[in-house]
Amino acid sequence: MSEYMSTKEIAEHREKYLMPAYMSYYQEPLHLVRGEMQYLYDDKGKRYLDAFAAVVTISVGHCHPDVVPGVQQQYATLQHATTLYHGEALVKLAKKLSEIAPGKLQKSFFTNSGTEATEFAAVIAKNHTKRHEFLSLRHSFHGRTLMSMTLGGQSLWRHSVPYAFGVTHIPAAYCYRCPLGLAYPSCDIRCAHEVEEAVKYSTSGKIAGLIAEPIQGFGGVITPPKEYFKIVAELVRKHGGLFIVDEVQTGFGRTGGKWFGIEQWGVEPDIMTMAKGMGNGIPIGGVITTSEIAEAHRGLIHFSTFGGNPVSTTQARLVIETVEKRGYLEHIEKMGDHLKKRLVELSEKHRMIGEVRGMGLMLGVELVRDRKTKEPAKDETLRMMELCKERGVLIGKGAMAGNVIRIKPPYCLTKDDADAIVTAIDEGLTILEKKK
Repeated sequence: MSEYMSTKEIAEHREKYLMPAYMSYYQEPLHLVRGEMQYLYDDKGKRYLDAFAAVVTISVGHCHPDVVPGVQQQYATLQHATTLYHGEALVKLAKKLSEIAPGKLQKSFFTNSGTEATEFAAVIAKNHTKRHEFLSLRHSFHGRTLMSMTLGGQSLWRHSVPYAFGVTHIPAAYCYRCPLGLAYPSCDIRCAHEVEEAVKYSTSGKIAGLIAEPIQGFGGVITPPKEYFKIVAELVRKHGGLFIVDEVQTGFGRTGGKWFGIEQWGVEPDIMTMAKGMGNGIPIGGVITTSEIAEAHRGLIHFSTFGGNPVSTTQARLVIETVEKRGYLEHIEKMGDHLKKRLVELSEKHRMIGEVRGMGLMLGVELVRDRKTKEPAKDETLRMMELCKERGVLIGKGAMAGNVIRIKPPYCLTKDDADAIVTAIDEGLTILEKKK
């Protein structure tokens, strides 16, 4: 008799006891029971290469040996204590973050998730600027609560409910499908200058800030030209707003070579949100800003019951230390370059690959039915996920049309693992293209 519930029994329990808001990947959902570094195992013992890192959340690796013992010790010593009392775990993480964060970012506040971090980042910006209007990008994702949903730029991730007010969305730097009908570099980065147009025509002229992901994750790994964020940040500050960067998916080394995605573009943010890979699977998020901006909350109490929990903050600190100890920043860059090169080579073989984009271990492959019309291959992308699963590789999907393969494995990925991902995609595309 199996020590695990049957897949059928789990499905029945989910239907009976869980809200229908939960969704499942795959026609036959996976029943996962164990994780080890870059691999996951199902109830039958089959091993899968986790090329999606549990939705870009497992950074250093599942149950990493450099992380687990320290967290177990903390859990056995002090499981929870409110931040109204003083403790080491909270301040040790805050100090570590100030050492690796870009620019003058120094003061942190910890939350339970990226969504909660987005909400507080908006509050900080409002309190500091004494303004309430924000700009955000189309195709963006910043969370699922009221303000964070409003800031998000995809109908896919919104509910049909009244939203927060004061948010204007501008075109993203989606060069493969330029919303302005232009081409890089002759476009003069026109999309970045939409900040000026939006402030002038769609706001009161007084913005609190703009929030953006360095590389859009759920939007389909949309990667802007190198000049884009320098122009955007300059224009936002010109109009008295703060430049807020959402590093929930791109942070803590994901893009390779640097700690945070925005550093790839040579821009210093005023406020930065964090989560996902920050905790390598434990619920934690956070906001970090400059000492000057943080002063807006002097005398204003903000509180999160579980934000700053000693177990969560201990794990996040150990994740950072593991990235340093293992040399993962350089490793991610090396593995990412190899993987992207292999995927680009694959595009020369397979007509369904419209574009390969991203950097480090945050890569996307946009699938199309026709390279000229760029018709999204939505159904084929779902089928590709099934085909990769059959080959022991778990991938994600993204974009408004659901036609972008998201490849974002744990940092401990090896060259053989990277090649296995490419082989699975190659074989899958071969099958799909034969049916056309």
